[in-house]
Amino acid sequence: MAKIEVEKERCKGCGYCVMNCPKHILRIGSVTNSSGYAIAEQVEAEKCTACKLCAVICPDMAISVYR
Repeated sequence: MAKIEVEKERCKGCGYCVMNCPKHILRIGSVTNSSGYAIAEQVEAEKCTACKLCAVICPDMAISVYR
């Protein structure tokens, strides 16, 4: 199982990671950062294959993926 960490203050909630996740395990959540952006969060972590597409597509480099 892989773990996806979203750096809360860097995420702008653009949704690119959500749209590009092949397993559909990311969503824009209800938690907001200090700038008022709703940030991405991982759901169903057991389905994550650590492909890192979310981290690669993130324009703000706010995502880290760990195995």
